[in-house]
Amino acid sequence: MAKIDIYNIDNEKIGEAELKDDLFGVQVKPYILHDIVRMQLANRRAGNASTKTRTEVRGSGKKPWRQKGTGRARAGSRRSPLWRGGGVAFGPKPRSYAYKLPKKVRRLGLRMALSARLSENNVKVLNDFQLEEIKTKKFTGV
Repeated sequence: MAKIDIYNIDNEKIGEAELKDDLFGVQVKPYILHDIVRMQLANRRAGNASTKTRTEVRGSGKKPWRQKGTGRARAGSRRSPLWRGGGVAFGPKPRSYAYKLPKKVRRLGLRMALSARLSENNVKVLNDFQLEEIKTKKFTGV
């Protein structure tokens, strides 16, 4: 079991605590942490890009000229994606980019992150966190 120092609010060492190996002694696998970060960033995406299709573009649905006899190509609508001012053929529509990883993988990722922080000595344990008044200056001083 790993040991960690316990500090008070004045950054004085008070004692030690033992940490469970199943929580803080997990082998770090970077690909799992990468998957979790990717999931969180994808879930944060707005996904609200949108373009108008030929049904949404303003304009007539009338056939511009007759089917045969003009010497021009067949045309059924001025809203066609081939025409200037027409709709977009396969443009983006609002959608969700969110996906979920299995719950066990997410929990494992949290344990790996805690283990990585502990191995880098970036974890501190405070005995008690009481402030006389709630001020940002005092909080950052701690």
